[in-house]
Amino acid sequence: MCSVELANLLPQLANVLVVSVDVSDAGVVVRARTKSGVPAECTGCGRLSEWCHSRYVRRLADVSLGDRPMRIDLSVRRLYCENVMCPKVTFVEQVAGLTVRYQRRTPQLQRLVEDVGVVLAGRGGARMLRILNIRLSRCTVLSQLMRMPLPPLETPRVLGVDDFALYGDTYGTLLVDATTRLPLTLWEGRDAEQLSRWLREHPGVEVACRDGSLTYRQGIAGGAPDAVQVSDRFHLWQGLSRRVQDIASAHRSCLSAALPPAGESGPAPAEETAGNTAEDSRAARHARRLFEAVQALTSTGRSHSSVARELGLDRRTVSKYARARTWQEVVRRPPRKPSTLAPYLDYLQQRWDEGQHSAKILHEELQTKGYLGHYQRVKMAVAPLRRGLPLDEPRERPPSPREAARWITTHPHRRNLHINDRLPRLLGHCPELRQAHDLVRRFAAMLDNRDATPFQDWLDDLTDSGLAPLVGLAGALREDRHAVAQGISTSHNSGVNEGRITDVKLQKRLMAGRAGVPLLRHRVVLIAHLRRRYADRPTVSPR
Repeated sequence: MCSVELANLLPQLANVLVVSVDVSDAGVVVRARTKSGVPAECTGCGRLSEWCHSRYVRRLADVSLGDRPMRIDLSVRRLYCENVMCPKVTFVEQVAGLTVRYQRRTPQLQRLVEDVGVVLAGRGGARMLRILNIRLSRCTVLSQLMRMPLPPLETPRVLGVDDFALYGDTYGTLLVDATTRLPLTLWEGRDAEQLSRWLREHPGVEVACRDGSLTYRQGIAGGAPDAVQVSDRFHLWQGLSRRVQDIASAHRSCLSAALPPAGESGPAPAEETAGNTAEDSRAARHARRLFEAVQALTSTGRSHSSVARELGLDRRTVSKYARARTWQEVVRRPPRKPSTLAPYLDYLQQRWDEGQHSAKILHEELQTKGYLGHYQRVKMAVAPLRRGLPLDEPRERPPSPREAARWITTHPHRRNLHINDRLPRLLGHCPELRQAHDLVRRFAAMLDNRDATPFQDWLDDLTDSGLAPLVGLAGALREDRHAVAQGISTSHNSGVNEGRITDVKLQKRLMAGRAGVPLLRHRVVLIAHLRRRYADRPTVSPR
């Protein structure tokens, strides 16, 4: 292969003379030399010189060629600097696209190592490079990653601030440019002073999107007092939904009113239903005993830790029972997973009436109809029929507080027939839930219309509702009313923050949670720019 053909195949060799190419099972070795008589630029003063001092061979690792590792043995010149004022007496020439000072890898291989390190970190990056016939240790990959400079930080006009779980109970802060959707930096902790310091060092932020955190509110006010703070719409809606769930938990006895009437008897009274389904259960009795014990001890002024030690409970459990007003708020409900056999019960009854009493045969027939359950479930289902009893029909259970809250917060146009059938009965039976429903729909209308004009009146109605969860929410929103009004009326939000937080969690999992903050910062910032760089490249369609 001639030098011209090799230069076309390997563009990095275009500026040197190829002497020989040795191909073996161990790899490809290319021997080349720089061109004589071509002036080179001094690395100290930049002056051109052709005065050759000597030559020596540099061994450069390059990307694999034909599934074989490649090495370039390049003979380079050491030149005298002809500038008598230059502190360098001699210097080594550099070949553009092939050599870098103090580097034993070509720029192409160096970029590959850095990109793999950014995407896969140390251990994963070393494994991927080994597949590419490039043998580097995980420590070397991490070292090359940490040597990469971060992109120059430009102060954003719209800044996103959010926190994320770093490890255990330790949290970190992430800053995002909401305009370009690129992460700026992150650090450990949720300190208002640290955020204020960063904002003072990078003036120019006009809008700051955040959640309802008091820490970030104070940090932004201290570092960028002229910036408009925007409370995120998602967190506002999430906070309201949680308060509705608290109200549904406090009125758990009313949830059975959502069930359709049984025959002509109509819905059972709430007191009777509560006594039959809630108070008689084992979980309810356990919750009531714990509630009474915790309330009796905390009412004397004892701390939650002391009560937890005496009762043998976790401190968080004691705090939950101490905050509750009734035991119904903390009772645990068993999961209500519908049976996979329910759609086939009518067929089982029909085949039993026709004289087929073998559970094994019935199971085989159900399998042909798409049933994927076990034979034992069919055997247990037909057991009442063997005793002359009717087939057990699946009984519908009342909604959980979480389900009731989801029914209330779901947009009316997106509710299915099941919700539209049961929610009116529930709201008609429980005035408190109806009141919460009306307040939720009014807030949803403000978000849909991006109109914060009724916000103050809505806050007053929230305070006058008499529902403790909503009254507490009204107090919190009133303290942050300007940011909440901006969150309702403007298009700025923290959606880009949440997306970047998800990316941070992904990078942490790739490193098994062992990454320190500097390494995590490098990967989060660099991988976002790496994705942007490759996403902006035009795609070449195959011919």
